[in-house]
Amino acid sequence: MLDMWREAALANPAAWIGWGGLIIGIVFGFTIQRTNFCTMGSISDILSFGDYRRFRSWLMAAGVAVIGVAVIERLGAADLSYSIYTGPTFQWGGHIIGGLLFGIGMVFGGGCVSKNLARAGGGDLRSLIVLVVIGIAGYMTIGGLFAQARIWITTPLTADLSAAGLESQRVDEMIGALTGMGAGTANLIAVVLIAGALLVYAFADTGFRQSRMHLIAGLVVGLCVLAGWMLTGLALDDFADNPRVESLSYVRPAGDTLDYLMRFTAYEAPSFTVVTLLGALIGAFLSAITNKSFAFATFTDAGDTLRNIGGAVLMGIGGVTALGCTIGQSVSGVSTLALGSLITFVFIVIGGVIGMKAMEALA
Repeated sequence: MLDMWREAALANPAAWIGWGGLIIGIVFGFTIQRTNFCTMGSISDILSFGDYRRFRSWLMAAGVAVIGVAVIERLGAADLSYSIYTGPTFQWGGHIIGGLLFGIGMVFGGGCVSKNLARAGGGDLRSLIVLVVIGIAGYMTIGGLFAQARIWITTPLTADLSAAGLESQRVDEMIGALTGMGAGTANLIAVVLIAGALLVYAFADTGFRQSRMHLIAGLVVGLCVLAGWMLTGLALDDFADNPRVESLSYVRPAGDTLDYLMRFTAYEAPSFTVVTLLGALIGAFLSAITNKSFAFATFTDAGDTLRNIGGAVLMGIGGVTALGCTIGQSVSGVSTLALGSLITFVFIVIGGVIGMKAMEALA
């Protein structure tokens, strides 16, 4: 069955990536809008009300994705060595700095990128502008005005793990190198430890277990990330110029989408990043229309405008520097067992707390 799917995907990868990615994006966007899944909101709930349910839902999504990726790797459906997260170049400084900037930015920008996608699909014009600014700032950080500063700051804070005999920064490989265990055993232990810790913590709370909305959000987001890995894994062409497997992430894709819209005729087909972002907007729109919550909104005043745009710039810079966002690193990246993704996750949360405290001080 798997070989049949792979043959079909390789026979027409553009169609598989285009339509498959669009469906994944639609499901993701619909779920985010309908369940109010929000990573920034989860931090706000903790600090303001002592409510950890949305935070547990975020952790559940990561745990589901970790287990799912372990399964599809064992089945040979995806080779995570082709992802951006697992290489031996360990940019620990970028993960820390980028995570902090992104965490602060998502507070001032009214939510992380996925939340702004949900709001934009529901008619919030503020979020649409935030998404555009995130895309521009992200591209400026990749190879534009901010790129040299990013390289100058993060290069000294980067370690080459291959010098220590490691082929990647995956936790399971590190466990194997330290203990002499086989790759399969080390992977199983890493999956049990990481996914187990995430899911045990999530389900330890009675309120979370009894909240259907939070359970559905965590499960569906995790499965959407898994579907992304499987889709791009099956369609991977080893002989392509830059073969890559990827899953949901939304900072660079915001810039990719702007580039695609502006240079449509230069592309043979939209990339996975573009169709999943557009799909998320469509899914959020469908959810807002069907639950009758669609309504146009805009900035309240100049201060609100500056605050949101400033947050968007920080998210664009931070997301590129950290190689991902609350979904791209904290769920997709964590599912690969990459150490850098775990570090980014922690510092996005710390940045979010700092941002909340700063907002309170400015209020």
